[in-house]
Amino acid sequence: MIEIIQPGMLASVQDLGRHGHRSLGIHPGGALNALALSSANLLVGNPADAAGIEITMGVCEIRFRRDTRIAIGGDDIGALLDGKPLPACWSIPVRAGSTLKLALATPDSPEQPPRHSMRTYLAVAGGVDVPLVLGSRSTDLKAGFGGHQGRALRRGDKLPIGDATQAAAAVHGPAFGMRSPRWSGLALREDENSRQVTLRVLPGPEFDQFTNASKAALWSHAWRVTPNSNRMGYRLEGAELKRKHGRDMLSHGVVPGVIQVPPSGQPIILMGDAQTTGGYPKIGVVIGADMWKLAQAPLNASLRLEACDLQAALAAAQEQQRYLDSIRDTVAALDWSRATLYRK
Repeated sequence: MIEIIQPGMLASVQDLGRHGHRSLGIHPGGALNALALSSANLLVGNPADAAGIEITMGVCEIRFRRDTRIAIGGDDIGALLDGKPLPACWSIPVRAGSTLKLALATPDSPEQPPRHSMRTYLAVAGGVDVPLVLGSRSTDLKAGFGGHQGRALRRGDKLPIGDATQAAAAVHGPAFGMRSPRWSGLALREDENSRQVTLRVLPGPEFDQFTNASKAALWSHAWRVTPNSNRMGYRLEGAELKRKHGRDMLSHGVVPGVIQVPPSGQPIILMGDAQTTGGYPKIGVVIGADMWKLAQAPLNASLRLEACDLQAALAAAQEQQRYLDSIRDTVAALDWSRATLYRK
């Protein structure tokens, strides 16, 4: 059992999403940084799609009411386990009564690079065992179902933990760490001293409906992530994007990653909790392999959009899968009773 002592700004139960129900108007939802949740799950011996806790901007405190094993996914965020630092990408046993605290994740001053990213993921051996709803344990915060009572976590909530599939040694064995995505070439930013996050984008179906100046601005200008961003969509601020004509469009299906341009000319990138249909023109779509970067980009972060093609998008997805496969294979071959692995 997990007890929520302090949920922080927003914490909810999420897995890799509720898929196959778009015809009913149900979005996939799930962890916005699927790479972080998947890697944390694999580190504790879970399937990649087990349910964990998504924590937004830290300030969260959790108590474990039984012995288990945990891992933190995402960037280091000043996590403390019983007062001792717990880096991300470490798999560690915890005793009943132990407490995990996450520090506040705040963007630094405009002159300094952000040290903290937006979301952290807690995986526990066996996963968070809330009921399956339409094949997923994710919380649909807008519709109010799934997860824990269909809502964000509150102080005093108690969440069941599933049975770990590994031997007892897997729960109680020594701690070990793995390479973070940053060390494996899947960096949030190309340069630690830069505030800028680069996202690779495929041109959208309505790309050619925009003026040449707007198409050039999409790639050449920096875009600020505004505070008016959430699990539904990230609203960007920058150059005004204009279409060659103002004809209305019929509503059509949309997916996470789509970059819509409303009449204001300021683009919106749809996230996991976005609506399933929309009527704004789509100037592009962020490739799936880069969506985790957007989920981690702090508010007011600067984004660059970089054009890519389908071949590059597929290659990026394969690179990401290789990283996850390396964790899965290593953990599967691990002698949990003698785990001393630390790969850097």
